[in-house]
Amino acid sequence: MFLSSETSLINTNHMKSNKSYLKRFRVTRNGKIVARKGGQDHFNARDNRKTRTKKRQAQDVTMKAGDRARFLPRT
Repeated sequence: MFLSSETSLINTNHMKSNKSYLKRFRVTRNGKIVARKGGQDHFNARDNRKTRTKKRQAQDVTMKAGDRARFLPRT
């Protein structure tokens, strides 16, 4: 029992990830950050097939190292 309380103290000393960022971004196995552009869900019937296909694809996001450490610290 003594060991489990020690390990719980050690594990709580980390920064939490920003949940709003985690809902919008996905980190790939190689460490890339991928997200969908905003505002792509409505009025798709009037677009041609090529545009609709591109809207479904995720795009790479470039973040500064400081921003990534602040909002996504455990990635």
